[in-house]
Amino acid sequence: MVTSSRTVRIRRLVLDVLKPHQPRMDVLAHAIAELHGVESVNIIRTETDSSTEGINVTVVGDNLVFEDIQEALRDYGSSIHSVDEVVAGEKIIETVLLPEEEK
Repeated sequence: MVTSSRTVRIRRLVLDVLKPHQPRMDVLAHAIAELHGVESVNIIRTETDSSTEGINVTVVGDNLVFEDIQEALRDYGSSIHSVDEVVAGEKIIETVLLPEEEK
């Protein structure tokens, strides 16, 4: 394990989340947006079934705390299926698609 005295900040998280139909996505986005360090939240519905919705949650900020975001989601009955992207450091690096991935 590498140790460093430098504090590395999480700048963006992309989460695959399963949530019940209630609360609505705007209520969930508002709850996450109120957390310390969060600048913006984007939620996209990816699937719907009889009792749940699959959503992708993108959170951007200066110093995100994963545990706080996870707790806010749990408070609204949602669970994280996977962490699909983490951006950490001084700047956000945008994902670059390789030529074979652009199709």
